[in-house]
Amino acid sequence: MRRIVARHPIPDPLWQAALTQCAPARRLGASDQAALRVLATLFLREKSLEPVQGLALDDADRVLLATHACVPILKLGVDWFDGWHSVIVYPDAFVPHRTLVDEAGVVHRTSTPMAGEAWGRGPVILSWADVLNAGKRPGQNVVIHEMAHKLDLQNGAANGFPPLHRGMDPRVWTRVFSDTWEHLRQAHHQGIPIPINPYGLENPAEFFAVVSEQFFEAPAMLREHLPEVYQQLELFYRQHPY
Repeated sequence: MRRIVARHPIPDPLWQAALTQCAPARRLGASDQAALRVLATLFLREKSLEPVQGLALDDADRVLLATHACVPILKLGVDWFDGWHSVIVYPDAFVPHRTLVDEAGVVHRTSTPMAGEAWGRGPVILSWADVLNAGKRPGQNVVIHEMAHKLDLQNGAANGFPPLHRGMDPRVWTRVFSDTWEHLRQAHHQGIPIPINPYGLENPAEFFAVVSEQFFEAPAMLREHLPEVYQQLELFYRQHPY
């Protein structure tokens, strides 16, 4: 690892530019920023960043993407991103065409524009336009969102239950996330404003990813409105962004 960092250092101007554009990284102390820089260096060596549809990513773009991606693993380590290799980057929202069969056997063809997607042991797919918009809408960061899915998938399924650390109580995690998700779903259904992106109500996996975005991008808001969720994320990510 030291050899990789020594041979392929991120130039200081590119690193400073990334900090300017990535608020969660900019808020870190100097020692944590240095650790994040190491992780971003390793990410760029271990992952293949693959722009498509005519998009070109220069070195500054790649450093920015890696910086966003490594914020969630600052205290976890790059090994938490094992098992996958590539990041496919579209210029803008992409439209996957899929065929689904419902419980009644009816075939549905879907074509919904997406800002990001994470496949089991496959790639992460991102919209570059949405990467550049990280933080411009309170609590939203598509890179952190998709990386949270990758962490969730480390135990084999995207279900909002990532591998917990020793000392964390799975029963508490399940109660907090399940009860909060159900409460927010009911409130949203009744037209009551909720403190997270409503996309998090799609399923428990999306809820985990959405609150992870907010944990890093708007921690004060999450801690104020969903303190138990914030506390569990503190324990999982081993960070205290607020």
